[in-house]
Amino acid sequence: MCGICGSCSTDKGTRLSEQTVREMADSIAHRGPDGDGFFVDDNVVLGHRRLSIIDLHTGDQPMSSSDGSIIVVFNGEIYNYKEIRAQLIERGHVFQTQSDTEVLIHLYKEKGTDLVDDLNGMFAFAIWDPARKIFFAARDRMGEKPFYYQPAADGSIHFSSELKALLKPKGRTPELSTSALQDYLSYGYVPAPATIFSGIFKLAAAHRLIWNNGNITVERYWSPDASQVDTSMSEPDALAELTSLLEDSVRLRLRSDVPVGAFLSGGIDSSLIVGLASKLLDSPLQTFVIGFDEERFDESKHAAKVANIFGTDHHEITVSDMSLDILPQLVRQFDEPFADPSSLPTYYVTRAAGDALKVCLSGDGADELFGGYTRYFSSRFETAMRNVPLSIRRPLLGGLANTLPMSIPGVGFLERLSKDGADHYQQKVGLFGATERRAMIRPEQFASANEESTRWRRYFTDVRYSDQEARLRTDQETYLPEDILVKVDRNAMLNSLEVRVPFIDHRLVDFANTVPMHHKNRNGQGKYLLRQLLGELLPENLINRPKQGFSVPISDWFRTDYSAQLKEQLLAPDARIRAYLQNDYVQKLYETHQSGRRDRSHQLWALLWLEIWLAEYCA
Repeated sequence: MCGICGSCSTDKGTRLSEQTVREMADSIAHRGPDGDGFFVDDNVVLGHRRLSIIDLHTGDQPMSSSDGSIIVVFNGEIYNYKEIRAQLIERGHVFQTQSDTEVLIHLYKEKGTDLVDDLNGMFAFAIWDPARKIFFAARDRMGEKPFYYQPAADGSIHFSSELKALLKPKGRTPELSTSALQDYLSYGYVPAPATIFSGIFKLAAAHRLIWNNGNITVERYWSPDASQVDTSMSEPDALAELTSLLEDSVRLRLRSDVPVGAFLSGGIDSSLIVGLASKLLDSPLQTFVIGFDEERFDESKHAAKVANIFGTDHHEITVSDMSLDILPQLVRQFDEPFADPSSLPTYYVTRAAGDALKVCLSGDGADELFGGYTRYFSSRFETAMRNVPLSIRRPLLGGLANTLPMSIPGVGFLERLSKDGADHYQQKVGLFGATERRAMIRPEQFASANEESTRWRRYFTDVRYSDQEARLRTDQETYLPEDILVKVDRNAMLNSLEVRVPFIDHRLVDFANTVPMHHKNRNGQGKYLLRQLLGELLPENLINRPKQGFSVPISDWFRTDYSAQLKEQLLAPDARIRAYLQNDYVQKLYETHQSGRRDRSHQLWALLWLEIWLAEYCA
């Protein structure tokens, strides 16, 4: 795992200097504390920070082909690199190292930008082809590894693993994008390809970028909707294929020249990964769990039981110092506003694991593939109400929601019932609904709030998908890469830890999208197939317990320990969010939560993060 950065241009005069790229690399040194490297010619400067995982002695970067015709900087892991390497050797390629990085060079020589089709891994890389004057970059299919880029008016392009590095060059400080800020208030993150700054972009998951003589082309090379639901699939066939794919995914992600551990919450997803990994290893797997003083957030007892059955070398980290004091550090690490409160416990568990080793397996992604969230289910009342024509629901229920005070429970539910499809789902899982955004955003900043969830319409408007299928697939392309995987990457890299996610092997994703919903959700319970598979490894009492989210007691904190601090930061006369949001609305939000009538802690967390972010980046 590493950090990459650099600059490419048509001539030496317009690219960034080597010194500037070195400063960029220093700003992301946490991603690769084991060393750095640079490549410089008239057209490019490439920088690299290394966290040594594969080929510890000869895998340094930037890496050049033996003839110097291809140069690459790479962040991530190519899990099937041994298989690709063997095939390339059979075809006459001669390798100088044992690293997965060199596979990219030889594969590019054979297939050009189509090399991504052969890769199974998490990656963001940049290749410089000096003879053809082509700069080529790509990001993995599910969006595990980040890639930011900034085109310049002079035709040059600058890039980095983290946005902060692109803020290093003097004279290039961008402006806050009010459109992206509005997206943040809608979703809780800024969706790709936008970033919070105008003129800086994210390369979206499963996309590649080609720069040629100042011209940039960005295109998608893979989509998880290529396969369709197989309604004839039997349960035994589905379970057999799931077992084969997941076992192979875990096997590939155990490849490393340093020890590999795993996060273990005691839930279905992490327990499956730990169980399968333990079967494949000759020595006990190291596992990590966070323990909390508050029982409703604590999963350590469940994790200990699972660890005992699988015989892991188990580490329970009791966090006694968890507080909001770490928030400014997280804001600086994430670079953009980010509204997921579970970023806080994720920081602590990655810090503990990072102190012990360099690589950890994670159970992320299973919920989005196999229907693990309660939001994929609708109550009988909600289902019945949605049978009422939208032409009646929209003015009746939506109008009523607009007239009621925010402090009354159920206002959001009424507004949600007045919508269908993508708009309904965004209202269900988003941060602020359209009505709230209209009331909260200062009119001089935004002409109007977004009414339509255009980013989420892809599957909800496709007649091939049921409402549940549309929700899962939407989460696979939005919430998973933009929230879950960002949270994991930024926290892990802050602690110089590589996290590997077996559930989002693209072969497994394609398979999961063919599995009919009755093999995913049964009797109001999600992840049916995963429960069946885990039943072969663990007793039933450790499998069929209520799902427990990975979060922190911010609802209580914001009414007790941090109530005064929250009020001071959000409602102060010089609060920076006042330039964008109506202070009266923010005050009502705060007072509603303090009253206990409605839990608005998630929204308040988002505004607190935004306030700190504005102080850090827009002072």
